[in-house]
Amino acid sequence: ADINVSGFPDDALPDHQKYEHPLVQRYATKEMSSIFSPAMKFTTWRKLWLALATAEQELGLDITNEQLQQMKDQLYNIDFDKANEYESKFRHDVMGHVHAFGDVAPLAMPIIHLGATSCYVGDNTDIIQLKEALKLVQRKLVQTLSILKTFAEKYADLPTLGFTHYQPAQLTTVGKRCTLWMQDLLLDYERVTYELENLPMRGVKGTTGTQATFLELFNGDHEKVKQLNSKVCKAMGFDKVIAVSGQTYTRKIDYHILSLLSGIAQSAYKMCGDIRLLANLKEVEEPFAKNQIGSSAMAYKRNPMRSERCCSLSRYIMSLPPSAANTHANQWFERTLDDSAIRRIILPEGFLAVDVVLNLLMNIADGMVVWPNVVHKHVMEELPFMATEVILMECVKAGGDRQELHEAIRVHSMDAGKVVKGEGKANDLLERIAKDPLFEAVHSKLDTLVDPKLFIGRAKEQTDEFLAEEIDPVLQKEEGLLGKEVVDGVNV
Repeated sequence: ADINVSGFPDDALPDHQKYEHPLVQRYATKEMSSIFSPAMKFTTWRKLWLALATAEQELGLDITNEQLQQMKDQLYNIDFDKANEYESKFRHDVMGHVHAFGDVAPLAMPIIHLGATSCYVGDNTDIIQLKEALKLVQRKLVQTLSILKTFAEKYADLPTLGFTHYQPAQLTTVGKRCTLWMQDLLLDYERVTYELENLPMRGVKGTTGTQATFLELFNGDHEKVKQLNSKVCKAMGFDKVIAVSGQTYTRKIDYHILSLLSGIAQSAYKMCGDIRLLANLKEVEEPFAKNQIGSSAMAYKRNPMRSERCCSLSRYIMSLPPSAANTHANQWFERTLDDSAIRRIILPEGFLAVDVVLNLLMNIADGMVVWPNVVHKHVMEELPFMATEVILMECVKAGGDRQELHEAIRVHSMDAGKVVKGEGKANDLLERIAKDPLFEAVHSKLDTLVDPKLFIGRAKEQTDEFLAEEIDPVLQKEEGLLGKEVVDGVNV
């Protein structure tokens, strides 16, 4: 039968003919989506107008209590259709919302946006949203560290093969490896905390950042203009104000924020990449639901799908900082508008994606399965080679000739390696040593000489110290964040 691949009837599936962003429709959480929602954005605009008018009244402008009260009463009464109509009429989104606000607060209409430019509401709202989003990211980083701490404690002394160049190396422990993931996330937490403590509000700056309009409003009183800036920022919850600006706050802040998010994505990618490799070795598995299907074709498969999704989203997040860097670099003089469209995309999407990544990390860490017998099997396949130096020293201490013993071990090791690689059989190095009279001094204690726990160095102690000295202080400091429930689970 002929199939019309490109054709599509206009009346077929009318509710599904528009592109839906998978980050929003498939992955994004309610918590982070809410922060970047139209409701949050435009009610914040109104709060900024209220904060500005209140401060202007306090500093002597003719603004009545009735006007302020009407603004306060109508903060959450937004007619979005009406605002869109006004925007279409004026070709200006801010003025569209000024008039929509004025419709429901008519007494205040003459003083809404008094002295301000569009960036007063636009940029300050962006900063407020970034701050709220960083708070959510900080909370989930702390919760992720708490879950990983439990895992690291549980497996602090379980020996496992270390890998360098993805080739077997000296032993470590499963718990110590987990602390490597945690160390990265701890650094991310510290950067998030720094940004939260130091993120400045744009404040009240005017069209080109000179505050000229406000200076006119206050009849040349510089001190009142400075007080206005301070009062508005404090009313909106900011202790710090960017010292100088053009029309916008410097877009370098956006670059710093997206670089921070990229750092979290890098940490997540590294952790999940390790888990994917360990899943191939059958040493570790991520959570797997009872009815989950690993492959539509191969029914037996248990693919690390969540780790793969985490890596996929992280790869996207890591691609965003160059866009912010180019946007900042291309801001001419006091401002150009070529920053607008791209910022509407990369800032929300960076946070939406990082939030999903952290949810995935928590889910994976909380249900991660370790198979100790498989781990031990892989250790014992390589440990005989690693134990040869210990065996050599024990025999020398019993009176053996070091050079003769070294040559014998070399020959046995090469022959055992040929068996493993050439014949696909198990490593028989210990059996060869057990049959060689040169090594009679250790025959009775070979098993104890190759106890994996003798080869993990300070892995357990390092794990315990790291958790006690680095992680516990953070968890104690942020105890209030640990009690907050994660609203959204992992559905796909």
